[in-house]
Amino acid sequence: MRSSRKRWLIRWFFMTFSFMGLALALFLVVSCSDDDDDIPEPAGGKLVIKFEHRISGQQLALNDMRYVNAAGNPFEVTEIQWFVSDITLHKENGSSRLLDTSGDFVHYVDTNIPATLTWEKKDIISAGDYTGIAITFGIKGPKNTRNYFTDPPESLMEWPIHLGGENGGYHYMKLNGFWRDQEQNRTAFNFHLGVAPKKDNQGNTIFVQNWFETMLPDSSFDFADGETKEVVIVMNVENWFTNPHEYDFDEQGAGIMNNQAAQQIAKENGNNVFSVGTIKSIDNEQ
Repeated sequence: MRSSRKRWLIRWFFMTFSFMGLALALFLVVSCSDDDDDIPEPAGGKLVIKFEHRISGQQLALNDMRYVNAAGNPFEVTEIQWFVSDITLHKENGSSRLLDTSGDFVHYVDTNIPATLTWEKKDIISAGDYTGIAITFGIKGPKNTRNYFTDPPESLMEWPIHLGGENGGYHYMKLNGFWRDQEQNRTAFNFHLGVAPKKDNQGNTIFVQNWFETMLPDSSFDFADGETKEVVIVMNVENWFTNPHEYDFDEQGAGIMNNQAAQQIAKENGNNVFSVGTIKSIDNEQ
């Protein structure tokens, strides 16, 4: 009887420890599978956007009155600060992909802050062929809300309340500089674009949204899994002042924030402002 009980206890002991060993092994397998190093990277590529500012194909020179616009105004640029948003990739079949992962839909560009001249998109982009890249100049409608940016330099782009700031919280662009007026005076200008007031047919003040979408010419490219593509977006600054309209500083004056007629000229000229410098793979450069 004692021998039988002893054998039962031995079997129970080994069964218990065998079960515990199996549970420990399963725990280790699950723990290893949770290790981030074992999770494969999602298929697709990444996009890095660089920004350049040029006049007549050459890099913009700041603080130098070497330029003349189509209306014959000698001018210089001291700084350009602007927002670009809603980068969208298009395919031949008509489908499109808005790159806005984790709220990464808008980027601030400043000629005085070199770090802002690069935008590393967070989105993973599916491999394939793309027919073009579209951008929004400024911040689109309902997204342009007050207090979205809490820290400078972006917060310093706030648009005044009395000029429509509650309808569009931030400037689309501040392009500041000087021009030589008809009396040969070096006169400051603030070419600031955003939401501008105007009167409707009943004499009521309304506020006009002057952001615009534009498809970048010659912006087709292809992506391979794991590839990083660099796209250089160029602002051709002189085109703000020509095609289809000649913009005359002597006529428009020093500031246009409350001048929708001047804002409309800039908006329509803006469709010819942006182009692509280069599109290339940079995997071997990193």
